[in-house]
Amino acid sequence: MISKESTFLGYRRENGRVGVRNHVIILPLDDLSNAACEAVANNIKGTMAIPHPYGRLQFGADLDLHFRTLIGTGSNPNVAAVVVIGIEDGWTKKVVDGIAATGKPVIGFGIEGHGDHETIMNASKKAREFMQWASTKQREVCDIKELWVSTKCGESDTTSGCGANPTVGNAFDKLHALGSTLVFGETSEITGGENVVAERCANGKVREQFMMMFNRYQDMINRHKTSDLSDSQPTKGNIAGGLTTIEEKAMGNIQKIGKKCTVDGVIDKAEMPTHPGLWFMDSSSAAAEMVTLCAASGYVVHLFPTGQGNVIGNPILPVIKICANPKTVRLMSEHIDVDCSGLLQRELTLDQAGDKLLEVMIETANGRLTDAEVLGHREFVLTRLYESA
Repeated sequence: MISKESTFLGYRRENGRVGVRNHVIILPLDDLSNAACEAVANNIKGTMAIPHPYGRLQFGADLDLHFRTLIGTGSNPNVAAVVVIGIEDGWTKKVVDGIAATGKPVIGFGIEGHGDHETIMNASKKAREFMQWASTKQREVCDIKELWVSTKCGESDTTSGCGANPTVGNAFDKLHALGSTLVFGETSEITGGENVVAERCANGKVREQFMMMFNRYQDMINRHKTSDLSDSQPTKGNIAGGLTTIEEKAMGNIQKIGKKCTVDGVIDKAEMPTHPGLWFMDSSSAAAEMVTLCAASGYVVHLFPTGQGNVIGNPILPVIKICANPKTVRLMSEHIDVDCSGLLQRELTLDQAGDKLLEVMIETANGRLTDAEVLGHREFVLTRLYESA
């Protein structure tokens, strides 16, 4: 049972935020810089490269989101220091300057005019300095309300809405009451339940912002002449798991925000919340995209309920898997951090399941590695809005 007196051991960053990991990351601005970043990480043990396939010829809101996601990733409190490598100096500097606003150590290198060898050598020297500096950092006691927690579900089935998702909802109710900063999203997967979320909004302004985000998504579907989501939502796996309509999936999804939480704010993709409470983020329902956006928004622990089993992880955001399906727990035990199948077998109350999850969450915040971390799952997927120019 957590309370206002509950604490965890975290890393206090220069801007006052608290992280639960102490990564030094080698961050490529673009796809052309992946090889150099991976070479630096290979040279300097303990650092971590985060390759991705984008960053060239993007424009408008898509380019803004690209920068916001990279800057947010480097700014996340789970990151101690950052080396940024890009093909061009200008855009590389923009990411460096954005991360530098947090006060953490960051430096950038451009490949043009230098080549890979010189860039890798100079970046490796700086990465070594950052890694040794970060290794001196010590955890300190932090209030539970300083722990930013995100959630997204995946590979849902009937046990998700009946067990794993309500377990997260119970935990969110308890964290929300303590003044924590929380987030949920998956805009497409609340289709048919959007009115339920709207009714949970704290005030008319938040409700208006939420409906604007939801309707913007619906307008995008209509622009592409798609009358429904039948090819994607629910997925074929959801249907095999017993979810026959998007409305059923939505009502199960909404269980993750509990029974008492109000929706206190709305943010766009990879934006950072401005105050405590439960936030809705307009986001993809694809697992790796949503978790990547949560990390870029500054969240440091992620709760991921699954029914039929999902292996998702993230380079900097520890992902805690929760499952109420006894078959999945048995067949995919190495991926499940919290077994709440006792809920459906009447061996566990919802309060007990929520407390069990919160206990694992605190252990994770204190340094215990999640299953996804141990297994090396580092899925990092950027959200794209447009085709390249």
